[in-house]
Amino acid sequence: MQAYRMNWNYPTSVRVGAGRIAELADACKQLGMQAPLLVTDPGLAALPIIDSALKQCRDAGLNADVFSSIKGNPTGQNVMDGVVVYRVGHHDGVIAFGGGSALDAAKAIALMAGQDRPLWDFEDIGDNHLRVNVAGMAPVVAVPTTAGTGSEVGRASVITDGEAHIKRIIFHARMLPALVILDPELTVGLPPRITAATGMDALSHNLEAYCSPVFHPMAEGIALEGMRLVKEYLPRATAQGDDLEARLEMLVASSMGATAFQRGLGGMHALAHPLGALYDAHHGTLNAILMPYVLQANRSSIEPQMERLGRYLDLPRHDFTGVLDWVLELRSELDIAHNLAEIGIDDLQIERVGQMAVEDATAGTNPIQFDAGQYSAIFTRALHGQL
Repeated sequence: MQAYRMNWNYPTSVRVGAGRIAELADACKQLGMQAPLLVTDPGLAALPIIDSALKQCRDAGLNADVFSSIKGNPTGQNVMDGVVVYRVGHHDGVIAFGGGSALDAAKAIALMAGQDRPLWDFEDIGDNHLRVNVAGMAPVVAVPTTAGTGSEVGRASVITDGEAHIKRIIFHARMLPALVILDPELTVGLPPRITAATGMDALSHNLEAYCSPVFHPMAEGIALEGMRLVKEYLPRATAQGDDLEARLEMLVASSMGATAFQRGLGGMHALAHPLGALYDAHHGTLNAILMPYVLQANRSSIEPQMERLGRYLDLPRHDFTGVLDWVLELRSELDIAHNLAEIGIDDLQIERVGQMAVEDATAGTNPIQFDAGQYSAIFTRALHGQL
């Protein structure tokens, strides 16, 4: 793995390679932290990995503490509870440590640490980001332990509004963590089911960014290579959890997806966000299930892109059908559910989901501008497995 030990500076400062978690305290000091708050989820907080990270920081003279009261779909209340802990503990920076939920919550806590407006005032609508007191934002070191969301290189957080039962995107360009550690050893203990679901989330980011109609050739190129990495390494990482090469390549594919979706996302996320808010379902699993149904709905507008993708991935068929077949085969190989009913989602809120989807920020860059009824129809097909 020595050949995979690198320092990158795109889209932010990234330390890449096995064992580089040993540089966590140094990374904090590089950003001027003396008292970082490590934000993670309850599951990770109970594991030796967090004790080790805290010990490393404390042995280096840092007054580090931990906050872990975060749901699988983090809420605004989770964020503000973390802000209270940050302020009471006189912290001066955040270590975002964990999967996408922990990273999103941590970045939102760092944003809100020095703000005097409510969290929802910074929702990604219009010029809301101009309301942010940039001087009040805390620096962030991000340490992903799953390969899925790519939140470690993202400029936003997806946070659930518990009162309205919707997911809101909180955005500011400086929410991008200043330093990232991509260490595949931290992902080795991830169960196959979570490895598969988070890996499919990485695929969804790359795929939707690739299909976006927005002019951004750099993001398009990153998305293509990100999908190639998923094709080659996700089955390996799922089947052989201690394959460090596959684990690292999937971390990279995840970061590439979040970099590429500066170009935008689309219908998969427009539906996954309301379903996650209403049913508290796993985001990566939702995207994995929704993927072929949204692709089929977008088919008339993405045929040329699918032909290029089929060639780049060296699929048996270089057309839409070839890509769709590959997605279905990959889901089957990874034991991903074929329909939403299999994960406990019902048909009681079909119209509501459709309306929430059309209002979701990610719907704006879907290749076709579906209305609420069309989103409800896609949801219905995905619910019952009708491709």
